[in-house]
Amino acid sequence: MTRRTRQVGTLVLTAAAIAYLVWKIELRTTLDVLADTNLAWFALAVTIMVVTVPALALRWGWLLAAHDILERVPWLTRTYFVAYTAGQVLPTSLGGDAVRVVETTRRHPGRATVVTGTVLLERGVGGAATVALGAVGFLFFARSARPLLRRTQPLLERLRLEAPLRHFYEGIHHYRRHPGVLGKVLAVTLAVQAVRILSIWAAAKAVGIDLDPRIYYVFGPLLFLVMLVPFTLNGIAVREAFFVSFLGSVGVGANQAFAAGFLYFLLTLLLAFPGAVIMLRDGLRGGARAGVEHG
Repeated sequence: MTRRTRQVGTLVLTAAAIAYLVWKIELRTTLDVLADTNLAWFALAVTIMVVTVPALALRWGWLLAAHDILERVPWLTRTYFVAYTAGQVLPTSLGGDAVRVVETTRRHPGRATVVTGTVLLERGVGGAATVALGAVGFLFFARSARPLLRRTQPLLERLRLEAPLRHFYEGIHHYRRHPGVLGKVLAVTLAVQAVRILSIWAAAKAVGIDLDPRIYYVFGPLLFLVMLVPFTLNGIAVREAFFVSFLGSVGVGANQAFAAGFLYFLLTLLLAFPGAVIMLRDGLRGGARAGVEHG
């Protein structure tokens, strides 16, 4: 996908989402709904998202440790928060994943393909990634894929892709010998997802939407997939349009649904705040060290 194609796709999709929202909502009424936000429910939504980050970091640490890349949970948690911050300006959450790869590779030079494999596998196992990522994960796990990969080797060598893809394949295939690790990763992922979906429910409750929480276990996974569409800037307008469309189908007014989507957007901004503080602190420290070296 070229940069121009992505830019045009982003413009078209965002414009369509904004037009849909303008058609569906009444701004003054929506502002009234937001003004009456129950801060206790919103605080619960934020808390749910924040306290689950160390569990995600632990999950990623298990995958890295299987390749003898050992990192402590505090550093992995820090990297997750930095990735959330990057995800506010990079296309979709996959941009944040790239930051995790870069940060980890700096600490473990020469292990970029392995680190990338752990992040992609984490996405696939997590179920938050697209169906395509799941298919890629199956391809790299299956022994039957080896003959196919061998047939493509001459072309990949000409394109200078054979070595990195071989290392990537071997890194993913390595987990066939670690079923216990994958089992733990899957268990933690299911638990975290089950809890995190409740943050959407809490955000909706904050603006007076009183629906059975079970509805959000249909809504949540679909929202996560929508947020991975590469033609958005942090899901702006597209996320809110999805809230209005889905919740509207179960009888929620457009103004309340939009308000819930906007609160969920604020939640993601607050989740990125710790990472912004870390980046600012590290930048100041780097600047101070540079000043000492040149002083």
